[in-house]
Amino acid sequence: MSDLRSLYQEVLLDHYKRPRHFGELASATGRAEGHNPLCGDRITVEVAVESDRLSEVAFRGSGCAISTASASLMSEAIRGLPLAEVRDLSQRFRDALTGGAATDPERLGKLVALAGVAEFPMRVKCATLAWHALEAALAGGAVVSTE
Repeated sequence: MSDLRSLYQEVLLDHYKRPRHFGELASATGRAEGHNPLCGDRITVEVAVESDRLSEVAFRGSGCAISTASASLMSEAIRGLPLAEVRDLSQRFRDALTGGAATDPERLGKLVALAGVAEFPMRVKCATLAWHALEAALAGGAVVSTE
């Protein structure tokens, strides 16, 4: 199990140090801002939707390692998916971290690296902030908070 934990830590550190899809999206069709007042994480998620598919996603902002890694992993996992699959994955991810409906870790892909956050309730908000902002961006935009 320690090898698996080490691998997950490497994945998280890699996405924190070299976040994927970080920046602005010129062709954004939706945008939302997220804020976690407990630790100061701030993130903006931008999406481009074409023909009921998430064609592009980008994020920017500042936050802790968990928040940044989660946004980076999210952007890789959802890019190119149909919107129904994006929403389903978002729900499965949040369930995995909050003890909701049972989620098969295999269906989370690399996102399973964040599953250990569930053991630290105060950090769950860090890991889910980008996902809340994503859902708001898909719904037309808003400012969301974890509080």
